[in-house]
Order: sequence, then structure tokens, then C-alpha cells
Amino acid sequence: MPANNYNPFSSDFLRGSADDRLRPEGMLSYVAGATDDPLKFMTIPQLLDRACARHGGRTAAIFVAADAALSWYDLRERSNDVAAGLLALGIARGDRVGIWAPNRAEWLYVQFGTARIGAILVNINPSYRAAELEHALNKVGCKALFMACRHKSSDYVEMMRALAPEIDGDGTSLCAARLPHLKHVVVLDGGPLPRSALPFATLMSLAGPGHRGRLQALCAALDPDDAVNIQFTSGTTGSPKGATLTHFNVVNNARYTAKSMALSEEDRLCIPVPLYHCFGMVLGVLCSTAVGATMVFPGESFDAEATLSAVARYKCTALHGVPTMFIAEVEHPNFSSYDTSSLRTGIMAGAPCPIETMRQVVQRMHMREVTIGYGMTETSPISFQSCTQDPIDRRVATVGRIHPHVEVKIVGPTGEVVPIGVSGELCTRGYSVMRGYWEDPDRTAEAIDASGWMHSGDLAIIDDQGYCTIVGRLKDMLIRGGENIYPREIEEFLISHPKIQSAQVFGVPDHRLGEEICAFIVLKPGQSATAEEIRKFCQGQISHHKVPRYIRFVPEFPLTATGKPQKFVMREQIMSEIGIKQANPG
Repeated sequence: MPANNYNPFSSDFLRGSADDRLRPEGMLSYVAGATDDPLKFMTIPQLLDRACARHGGRTAAIFVAADAALSWYDLRERSNDVAAGLLALGIARGDRVGIWAPNRAEWLYVQFGTARIGAILVNINPSYRAAELEHALNKVGCKALFMACRHKSSDYVEMMRALAPEIDGDGTSLCAARLPHLKHVVVLDGGPLPRSALPFATLMSLAGPGHRGRLQALCAALDPDDAVNIQFTSGTTGSPKGATLTHFNVVNNARYTAKSMALSEEDRLCIPVPLYHCFGMVLGVLCSTAVGATMVFPGESFDAEATLSAVARYKCTALHGVPTMFIAEVEHPNFSSYDTSSLRTGIMAGAPCPIETMRQVVQRMHMREVTIGYGMTETSPISFQSCTQDPIDRRVATVGRIHPHVEVKIVGPTGEVVPIGVSGELCTRGYSVMRGYWEDPDRTAEAIDASGWMHSGDLAIIDDQGYCTIVGRLKDMLIRGGENIYPREIEEFLISHPKIQSAQVFGVPDHRLGEEICAFIVLKPGQSATAEEIRKFCQGQISHHKVPRYIRFVPEFPLTATGKPQKFVMREQIMSEIGIKQANPG
């Protein structure tokens, strides 16, 4: 094995060997994953076909809210119905097909159905409103859109009518002035529909023998390097970009992630994270498909008690979630009513994991082999992951070690690779890096440099054993009076307070010091506190320049659909308040 390669599946790695071969090369912050487990040059349809060949009659997916279960054969058959129906509509290889819906069985049919004919699935955030939907559809030129009638407070049909009143006209093909590329709208639910919209059930039976007969040849002609998915990455910045991923990207990332979890066909993976995001689509669906594990979907969107109920009812052995989800589960007043002892593994990712949250998940939810994952949509998504046998102190304090066939370096302000133990921006290179941002060469060039390195914008440290710790966002780092301050350090300290459930720290402008520190705090149920009480807790425990000047108690944080706290929204809120209060600290 090359001197700088780490093998997450070797006995040396699992024992935490101090062998020099497992250390970063030259004691610089550069690591490269093992290459002894070869990459697979295969497509998503080939992955599903393999699952059918190995596990065909076994349960592939359970949708609790709909009281429905599918075998692997069922999943492929219904996906083929979608694929053939799209061919009947004139959808071809390379065409973009959007899906705007919460977690439900049809999502999986569309995911695999579009992939089988070489169409590119465009994931649209279920929380998008009309203007955001218009931007997404036009940005990538969606030719067809699958959509729910409504979800929570969002009436999708009425939003579509507002964008395209032509949908109520005659004809089976849409011709809308504001959505010039969109020709077909397929509605997943029954009931009265716009006249130009197609019911999902009709699409499933639309194809004739000729369309179905083409599927095998079309699938065989696919190239694993073809684009298969576009995901808009706007979560914490408010600036949407269409990250374009290939079959090769996501299939291999799913394979290696499943191996790090020690996931197998004997497992039942509970998936409360959204399918529109890589967490659900790749780390949930494709991970399960890679090994034949059963997928359990508690509901159309995240609900802590529904998740606990699904785990208990179906004896799930694995559970995915972002830290805010796990916090909501362990802090739920009815937590003790549900038996979670069947749980073993899963992934906690999507945002920095508070150490105390990880301990609670291991101890109270019995997830002794839970893994921490780190990555980004643009890297398909995982780059670092802890293993089930990593020491607990490594799993609570780091995001594990490098994935196979991936390189990572940590660089300083001028692009130099920094020494081990020094923080800098994390950059990733390898099979997992996206094709680019759809039709956005300028932003692609800003993110991926001439040598193929994807610049994450995350600040990280790699230690002498290759474990990575994320210390914050490059843009989150604030400078107060010339001092560099990393919000995560303060957040970790704050949640050690017995009354605090979670905290988000960020900077706000200050005319004298450049920036001041603000903390948004969610207290544990039944607790109350004052800003002065929190400041006194900080005094003498952290440096005085790290003590938040502005402290606000909130019932919850503004979140993306995947549970990531939106600090830019919090910053806007407090800046508006400061302006009103003339910068008087609270």
C-alpha cells in the first residue's frame, strides 16, 4: 500500500495502527484513500439489477405512512414503468426531469426510472416556493416535472398555476411562457388536476410494447460517466447552484459508505432524511441498493416521534440523520416509550456534530457503531467517515478518516499545504468530485481549480493519524479585534451548559472591532435562562474575546430541508434587531 494510503477496511486501520504507512505523507496535511477495493464502472440501473439478482424477493423498501412495502423486483418493475412512460412522452437520454415532492414511493420509481433511460434527475427542494421553482426549472431546462399536489402548507398545484396558467388549457403538452422548456407535468396524487397535467397512474400505463422493448438496449448503452443527477446547493448561502453528478460518482460513494457502516442485506435502514438531498438519495437509497439492505421511510418529512416509532416497529438496525434530528429524537418527551435497542449503526452528518449529542446517541439510542460522515453535495457526498470499530473518542471528536480513492489536502490562505495539526481549507480530489455546476462555468472554476481540487469552504485539521476535525466554515470564521475566532469551538462549549440543548454562533458587523460574536441558543425543554447567566458561565472558562456579546434564546433555528442551521438567516435577524435597538447588547 502506498505510504500515504489509508485503508478503512484493513485490520491495521481498525486497530488504529501507528504504522508510519498510515500517517499523512511528510507530516503535511495531505491524505489519500486506499485503492485495494477497486472502483466499479457501473450505472445506477446496473446497481439495481444487481440487487434484484442477489435479493430480488426480499423487502427493498417500507413506506410507513402509506403502509406499503416493495420487494427489489417490485421496485425495478415500477421504475421500468416510469422509464417506459417517459419514453412515451418523448423524454430521451440527457433530458432533464425534475421531481418536486417529499419522501414517498414514487420518488424511488422516478429516481431509478430516469436513470434507466439516461435522463438526468433534477432534485427540487420540497420547500421551494414559486420563484425558486421557476429558477430551478429554467436553469437546467427541465422538460418534464413530477410533483406532489401539496406538502404541508405548500400548495404545489396552485404555485404551478401561478407560474404557468397555461396548465389549465387544452392539450397534453404544456406550452408556458415563463417555463419555456417544460412540456410535461406529472402529478403524483389523485383528485382533480389541471387539464394539461398527467396523473402518475396514467404515466405508469402509458407505454406500449415498443417503448418497453427499448429499455434494455437504452440501459446497456449508458455510460457510467454520464450525468445522472442535478442537485441545487443553496442551503446556507441562499445562492442556488446545480451540482451535476454522474452514475460513477454516486454509485461508488454509496458502496464505500455502506462498507464503512458495515451495512448488509440483514440490516434495516431508517431514512428520515429527505430524498431530494444526497443524504437520502445516495447515502440512503443507493447505499441500501448496493448491499440489499431494507429501507424504512417513517414519513413524508422528518418527525421525531414517527422516526422513533418506525425504528421500534420494524426493528431497524441503522438510522440516518443530521445532529438536529438526533437531538429531537433523544430529547422527545416520549423517547422512553419506544424500543431503540435494535439500532446498531447509521450516519450522523450534514452539519457539525456536538460531542454531547454523539454520546447521547451511542448511550441512549444504542447506536454503538454509529459513524460520522463528512462531505458535500459536490463530492457525491462523502469524503471522510469514521468506521464502526473506530475508538469512541475518535468518533465523537472527528469525522473519521479518508474514503477510498479520494485525496484531501488542507491549505492555507495562499494555497500552500499546511503542516499536520494546522487548520486550513479542506480540498478534495478524486472520482467523487462533481462534473461541475450546470451551465455555470464561472462558479465551477471558482470551486474546482485547474488541478482538479474541489475547494469546500470548510476549515479543517488533520492529525498525525489521518483523522479529520471540521473546525468551521471559511466564511463563518470571524475576526474580532484582529483575533481569528472559530464559532464551532464556542458552540461546543455552550452546549456543555446543563440548560442548553443546542447553539449557533456567528459574527455580526461592529464598527470598532470589525465583528462581534452572537449566539442563538435553544434551551432544553422546561428550562429558562438569561443572557447574563450564559455570559457568567463563559467567564473564566473560555477566552474573554470569545464570550458572545449578543445572546438570543429561540425556540428553534431556521433550518434547510436537510436540517442544516441557516446562519445567514440568523445573522440577518440579529442585524435587523441591532439596527432597531441601536446596537445595545442584550
